[in-house]
Amino acid sequence: MSDPEDLIQILARAFDAAGITYWVGGSMASTIHGFARLTQDVDIVADMGEDQVEAFVAELADRFYADPDMMREAIRTRSSFNIIYLATMMKADIFIMPDTDWARSERARRQRARVGQSAEAVYVASAEDMILQKLESYRLTGERSDRQWGDVQGMLKVQGKALDFDYLRRWAGELGLNQLLDHAFDDAGIKEG
Repeated sequence: MSDPEDLIQILARAFDAAGITYWVGGSMASTIHGFARLTQDVDIVADMGEDQVEAFVAELADRFYADPDMMREAIRTRSSFNIIYLATMMKADIFIMPDTDWARSERARRQRARVGQSAEAVYVASAEDMILQKLESYRLTGERSDRQWGDVQGMLKVQGKALDFDYLRRWAGELGLNQLLDHAFDDAGIKEG
């Protein structure tokens, strides 16, 4: 295993075997829905309870550095932990699903997609949720991250009219992102409706 796509496959199988709901986010998901770009980031959101930690760690076996105590602490604080594949030292960041209405909506809307050349589909955040995530990340950088903005533009241009504009507007309003969403639509040449 040498790339993030392979790592996602292994982790998806471990999440499934341990009965943990997950979805791929971050740059890998925005690449699936938009323009491809080189990334070594593996970001996964997991709806994971402390009672699932041991089964998940057992699935990872001796191939990974995976600290069960760090996982339990991340679950209690709704934060994140990482897992490292020992053969390559490639890292995956696992974000515990927030206890919010939007996160529950993201979970309900996740979809199966192939990552790269893999034969197996894994769960990935929807295009709309990734656009909102990237807009939120862009705002957190003081609206200075060309990478985040480029990901948003790529997804808008590739997805175009296939996007659920009502969903985007609803959550952009809830998250205080309407102005950024308007700007993103203008830059991408997207007209709603």
